[in-house]
Amino acid sequence: MGVVVVAAGSGTRLGADRPKAFVELAGATILEHALRGVLAAGPAEVVLVVPQAQLAPARQIVERVPAQDVGVAVVAGGAERTESVARGLDALSERVTMVLVHDAARCLTPVAVFDRVVAAVATGAAGAIPGLPVVDTIKVVDERGVITSTPVRESLRAVQTPQGFDRAVLAAAHAAGVLATDDAALVEALGHDVVVVEGDPRALKITTPEDLARAERLLAASG
Repeated sequence: MGVVVVAAGSGTRLGADRPKAFVELAGATILEHALRGVLAAGPAEVVLVVPQAQLAPARQIVERVPAQDVGVAVVAGGAERTESVARGLDALSERVTMVLVHDAARCLTPVAVFDRVVAAVATGAAGAIPGLPVVDTIKVVDERGVITSTPVRESLRAVQTPQGFDRAVLAAAHAAGVLATDDAALVEALGHDVVVVEGDPRALKITTPEDLARAERLLAASG
């Protein structure tokens, strides 16, 4: 199993003076927390996809984090998330047949979430993603802000990462040249079924200063 860690975001909404993955969280960068969490899941290979200007700092992070026999590579990302994932995918060796794509911003994701995704793909799913039930009522609106429909809440999930796939399926999805906000959408577009497994509230995505503060509280509570 190989993991592509996407860490090429700018961090604009976080209000930081550096890319988001390199912002400090409880004494270490978000990327370092993410890498430690990924390595705990037992991958054979990891690829960190970071901004071109952050290649050297990312390699320094890799040197600080014990990886044992896991190969950890660092590559530069692209202008869009889809391109960044494709570059990470290309950096994995041919022996990797299952790929997990993980957002560095979800740096507190428990190992159990990785395990559930891996288990679903290992038992035959083309793709598997973690998700949580939606607790709010969701409205679909048009360009005027007028409600056009109200989806059944019980059928909705707020999805997280890591998102896992059969490598051949994911490679074909990226080769199709479609842009999407997540890899599941690319795989769905090819007609493959993607299953949703149980997510975890700790797999929150750090996007705003409030998210960063929440992550700090979660780390403090975990001891």
